[in-house]
Amino acid sequence: MLDAQSGYANGTGEQDADYKTVCTGKTGFRETVKVTYAPARVSLDQLLFAYFEVVDATAVNRQGHDIGTQYQAGIYYADAESQAIVERIAAIERARTPRFSVEIKPLVNYFPAEEYHQNYLDKTPTGYCHIPFAQIARLSKGTIDAGRYRKPDETQIREKLTPEQFAVTQESATERPFTSEFYGSKQRGLYVDIVTGEPLFTSDDMYHSSCGWPSFTKPVDSSVVVERTDSSHCMHRTEVRSRAGNSHLGHVFEGDSESPNGIRYCINGASLRFIPLEELEAQGYGYLREKFNQ
Repeated sequence: MLDAQSGYANGTGEQDADYKTVCTGKTGFRETVKVTYAPARVSLDQLLFAYFEVVDATAVNRQGHDIGTQYQAGIYYADAESQAIVERIAAIERARTPRFSVEIKPLVNYFPAEEYHQNYLDKTPTGYCHIPFAQIARLSKGTIDAGRYRKPDETQIREKLTPEQFAVTQESATERPFTSEFYGSKQRGLYVDIVTGEPLFTSDDMYHSSCGWPSFTKPVDSSVVVERTDSSHCMHRTEVRSRAGNSHLGHVFEGDSESPNGIRYCINGASLRFIPLEELEAQGYGYLREKFNQ
């Protein structure tokens, strides 16, 4: 990202684009950030998925402790190319977020905020209304750009997958235990989302579990999976879905005595495609070789 500027968007006009007036809630303005980025270095997909990870996408006229119409979460696109990407990513997030409330609209107008609002955390390191520094650090370490792994449309997905693979990834079905070709596999390589090809797990983080499904201690990068509360079948579990494809992968459990770190990512093999270690470069995954133990 090249620059971030605080400002006010989609309100009544420049005459009302000041903090005191905007806080009356009568201007229609949203407190926003104008983001300037280099597409050659980071995709808009990546920025949008990071955005959805840090905002409360269910909140209406509120974020955190701040309440008012000016705090309504939204994404405001400035051109047709950005619109297509924003709407595609928003559709993915809407599908996995009950009560999705983020505004998706064209940018009508924008005015920079007052100077004291710029670089807020540099001026106010103890500010109360910011993203936790630990979360900022984790997102900044992400090495897998979601823009490389875009979700096909449903027709293409149906043509690509077997009935079982479609049922698991698109309808949240569960394959029968002990049936996956990957269960108990000792071959080294990378496991990717069968729908998008997005990297998910490595063989180095795989372990043998008696549960009957391929099991991993962690994903290849924490940003590539999305965890959601799952109360289906009268159980309380944490579902795991892929970031870019929103494919149902399985569930994650804590306190697994068989796991080296106590965590078990219990994954349906039908949601995965395997890339042998010796084929990483040939299939476009060479940049992840450093993720493997030498």
